[in-house]
Amino acid sequence: MARLHLVRHGETTSNVMKILDTALPGASLTDFGARQGVRFGLDHPEGSGAVLAHSVANRARQTADMIASAWGSDMVTVDGVHEIQVGDYEGRSDREAHEVFHDVVTRWHHGELDASLPGGESLEALHTRYLPTVDDLTSKYIVGEGRDVYLVSHGAAIRLIAAHLSGIDPEFAMANYLSNTGSVELDYTDGVWTVHRWGTADLPGHGAVVDPMG
Repeated sequence: MARLHLVRHGETTSNVMKILDTALPGASLTDFGARQGVRFGLDHPEGSGAVLAHSVANRARQTADMIASAWGSDMVTVDGVHEIQVGDYEGRSDREAHEVFHDVVTRWHHGELDASLPGGESLEALHTRYLPTVDDLTSKYIVGEGRDVYLVSHGAAIRLIAAHLSGIDPEFAMANYLSNTGSVELDYTDGVWTVHRWGTADLPGHGAVVDPMG
């Protein structure tokens, strides 16, 4: 069965410093982040025959490039799957910013489509730009060619989109952060998405908090 793998990018300096970093083109990978990308490719040799796509953000493109170096494969750049934008809170790392961001993320996971940070995007806006790309990749490759798709994207966006597609418990989605190069694997059968794996978690509560964008 072909799957969709939503892969979080490798580590950036912004991740290390807990900075809210969403604007394009965004931060680049650290040396460790680049090694994480290579390690992901080496740890997932089955992906060498899959489609490897990535968002337009620097960190996603660079992560995909590192994965591709291990697989010897090509990459596809896709629009619409970059991180949900935090607007006026861009670049902040203070406690207040993190608390406000966490509050809005909680509201998103509980279905408040129009909630947003000042100057930022709503969940509805994320759905509008992200889901058509997932539909296109699914139709062309997963259904059309029976191939897995590895989409290198961003932590908060991945969790929100995966939860929306699968209908998974929002408390689970909020509690189970994705580490850098962590992934959510989704199966698609007869128009229905189900979660095969969420990071390293098999059961709720097994995730690890890494940074606010996880």
